[in-house]
Amino acid sequence: MLFQTLPFLVFFAILYPVYLLTKETRLRLPLLLVASYVFYAWLSPLYLIPLAYATLVDYFITGRIERGRHKKAWLALSIVNDLGILAFFKYAGFAAENLNVLFSGLRIPYTIPQPGLLLPAGLSFYLLQSIGYTIDIYRGTVQREKSLLAYAVFVSFFPRLLAGPIERAGNLLPQLRTGARVSLRDFTDGLSIFVVGYFKKVALADYLVLYVNKVYGAPEEFQAPALLLATFLFAWQIYFDFSGYTDMARGIARMMGIRLMLNFNNPYLATSMGDFWRRWHISLSSWFRDYVYIPLGGNRAGKLATYRNLFLTMVLSGLWHGAAWTFVLWGVVHALGNFATRELERTETYRQRVPTLAKQLFVFAFVMLAWIFFRARSIGDAGTILVRIFTSGFADPRCPVLMLLLIGAVWAYQYLFESRLRRILEWRIVRVTLMILLLAYLVLTVPAEGQPFIYMQF
Repeated sequence: MLFQTLPFLVFFAILYPVYLLTKETRLRLPLLLVASYVFYAWLSPLYLIPLAYATLVDYFITGRIERGRHKKAWLALSIVNDLGILAFFKYAGFAAENLNVLFSGLRIPYTIPQPGLLLPAGLSFYLLQSIGYTIDIYRGTVQREKSLLAYAVFVSFFPRLLAGPIERAGNLLPQLRTGARVSLRDFTDGLSIFVVGYFKKVALADYLVLYVNKVYGAPEEFQAPALLLATFLFAWQIYFDFSGYTDMARGIARMMGIRLMLNFNNPYLATSMGDFWRRWHISLSSWFRDYVYIPLGGNRAGKLATYRNLFLTMVLSGLWHGAAWTFVLWGVVHALGNFATRELERTETYRQRVPTLAKQLFVFAFVMLAWIFFRARSIGDAGTILVRIFTSGFADPRCPVLMLLLIGAVWAYQYLFESRLRRILEWRIVRVTLMILLLAYLVLTVPAEGQPFIYMQF
């Protein structure tokens, strides 16, 4: 069930008034759990099996950790179990494919059959959330949730189930326990956030994908301007798609009186590579920082160890995104970008003398070119695109001007949002006018059928 579809709107229209009537009763958590499982099973009832299994196992294990005996062993068991589920569904085919290549190279007459497993949507998101919760229990930074019902809702809460944000127990669990009062401001703010996310997804991301898919589907047939423009448009497509999802998730949760964490903060205005990762997919970036980078040693053991830890973290982040070497290479490229700019970005000259706009354009250009490895169907296609961008001719890219005008309007809005004139955007007349324009554009131009969210596959 996708947020931008009619079935979800009907689902939420039925759920919301019932939720408001039960939010201060004992029926609130059972209602949320049933709603979340129905929401998830709408895609496939089979998806409920790993979700329920991971929930029960981690609930049991955190109880053992809380008792204080053999804590490390129980923690290791939980992590191995969760990563095992992830590896089984997400990486078994990737491993089989690469082992078969190795066997072929070694002339070993054996082929591992492809498992052909169905990857449950949102699997990586709820498993990482569960792992983070278990580690927090082990560290003693949060109290264990005694109620299996509340913990099950924490893992499966439907607005964030398919593509995050990856919530922390310290933020979400207390809100689920207390059932905070839902105010009119919660409803109006939540609805506004949802509409903005809906606009990003169906009016922007689903429009840009038409050009991106055409060019990236056959990169050898296009010349430099089209390839470069498609790469530029994909950078915005994936931003609109993913931030649109999380905006809709945050808007739905806010209408229910629950505040999910901010997941995107104008990432294409970043002034350094580190700043980009503090703005892009914040819940995942902070998860890898807290549960991978820092446990590896962070920056506490000298420059060489710091670079090693950064490299491993970025490669694992790339692999998390997908079972393909293109994602691994994307992580490597970002790691190398961090290495190349880390010391420069700390100098007084860079911080004080290089214009902010120049920093932003440099970071955006690097991130945009790195997206080639993320979007390309193979490493070979990625190489073709890069080579042709710098060596092929300059034929007309035949891109609708409206695409560029829409991106320009969004970029201008973001620059205004981070400038001294931000208060203008807070004026009621400005907010109402922008909302009317968004709704009018949606009514007049958006087709009924939309595209699935990109990050659902991760």
